[in-house]
Amino acid sequence: MEPALLAATSAFLFGAMTVALRIALQRGAEAEAGAFLTVLVAFLVALPFALVADGELAGAWPFLLAGILGPGASQVLFTLGVRDAGASRASVVVGTAPLFAVAIALVILDEPLEAGLVAGALLIVGGGVALASERRRPERFRAIGLVYALAATLAFATRDNVVRWLSGDTEVEPALAACATLLSGGICILAFLLLTGRRPGFRALPAFAPAGILFGLSYVSLFVAFYGARVSVVSPLVATESLWGVALSALVIGRSERIGVRVVAGAVLVVAGGVLIGSLR
Repeated sequence: MEPALLAATSAFLFGAMTVALRIALQRGAEAEAGAFLTVLVAFLVALPFALVADGELAGAWPFLLAGILGPGASQVLFTLGVRDAGASRASVVVGTAPLFAVAIALVILDEPLEAGLVAGALLIVGGGVALASERRRPERFRAIGLVYALAATLAFATRDNVVRWLSGDTEVEPALAACATLLSGGICILAFLLLTGRRPGFRALPAFAPAGILFGLSYVSLFVAFYGARVSVVSPLVATESLWGVALSALVIGRSERIGVRVVAGAVLVVAGGVLIGSLR
């Protein structure tokens, strides 16, 4: 399957995962435990893909380190962002990932700078400004949620570049690489829970299982896409999850998200920027 199509599929699944997370959190589950349960289910979803894939197992250890960033740190931060800012707003913030991923790729991976990348970045920044300037927000909205989502975005973007860099010289199949990052990420989150006196909260597993399934499928699709194309191609297409997140939030969650014109405008600008960057393929 084409990397571009896989990246778009990953975007839809991630947007749906964001909404599933919001629904689970509305039932009163703890965000940190929810992040662990989501990653646990995602690992179980990715595991069959890894088992049927050929390739080198011993070479997967660098991906275990990458998993500390994402989903280790990123999923906890993102879940907190969804809890405090809502699914739609967290989706828009995470959609700015290409701005950071491409910037890192330009510096670290020596990918080419083109005028379209700059124009796309400006559109993405404009989307962020539209979101930050909105006044009509949900009753339980907390601005710290946007900060959590932005921190998760930085972790996502860094992870994306690490995975792309590792995929250039490895015999490890993408499904196995995805499974390795999910494993180490889950272990990191579990360690965090235990060190801070929290419990994994397995009773909430049914609530977070849908999010985990969607996340696992999204994750495998993302890794296969990164193995076949540059960060500056894949990351912008994945950023269309913002539009899916907003649209599905409006459709499934409804009025509690209080999705106004500026949220929609922010999502459209972010997606437009991502599409512009992706069109340079």
